[in-house]
Amino acid sequence: MITSTKTILFITGAFVGNNCWDEWRTYFESKGYKTMAPAWPHKDASPEELRNRQPDAGIASNRLAALTEHYARIAQSFTEKPILIGHSIGGLIVQLLLQRGLGVCGVAIHPVPPQGIITFKFSFLKAGWGALGFFTPVKKSYLMSFKNWQYAFTNGMDCDAQKEAYYKFAIPESKLVVRDTISKAAKINFENPHAPLLITSGSVDHSIPASLNYANYKKYKKNSSVTDYKEFKGRNHFVLGQPTWKEDADYILEWITKQ
Repeated sequence: MITSTKTILFITGAFVGNNCWDEWRTYFESKGYKTMAPAWPHKDASPEELRNRQPDAGIASNRLAALTEHYARIAQSFTEKPILIGHSIGGLIVQLLLQRGLGVCGVAIHPVPPQGIITFKFSFLKAGWGALGFFTPVKKSYLMSFKNWQYAFTNGMDCDAQKEAYYKFAIPESKLVVRDTISKAAKINFENPHAPLLITSGSVDHSIPASLNYANYKKYKKNSSVTDYKEFKGRNHFVLGQPTWKEDADYILEWITKQ
């Protein structure tokens, strides 16, 4: 049973500050949970301050393996195993930590898929190409332009809402950590037993198309552990901040309490 666990560790994805969880933390705390949404290394500042530091060598040095260890140490510091909830690369890290038995259950929201799960869908390639930073210095962090943000994160929203979201959440990113998502640092043994896992997707997500999340889910199907999947209509990659975020949170809370 996981209903006795009242600690949630939120794991932030790439390109956004950990303040993206503020409303989610308030919501789950109102339901009796203790929550934590720690920043990535070198990102413990406001998005505005981090953008003003661009390029940032500290951020540029982040790697997926070290980032996973960062969250593993935090998960192990609690007196009880936490519920893990992560978005994008954070959703990949949720899966990596569940493989190590570090969560009582996990929710991967529009997760970057583990190694070996790929797509050649145009929106995925267009949204992610700049962040990979091929033929550019890896010692310099990458800051998504507002134009790219409109396509990769907030497609379908009106321009004013897109601008507000960009200035409130967008931050520089490590090109190396993005590249690491297709390396062995992102490897999952899908046949290993794991705590219950929910994978969610969005029907209009350009960065991580729903088909990619579904392929991720299907990889677990030979496993007897609980793995569930839910596609939400109209969700883009800015799912945590869309006006519909509470509907997603309600669904996730119900899933957690049913395990």
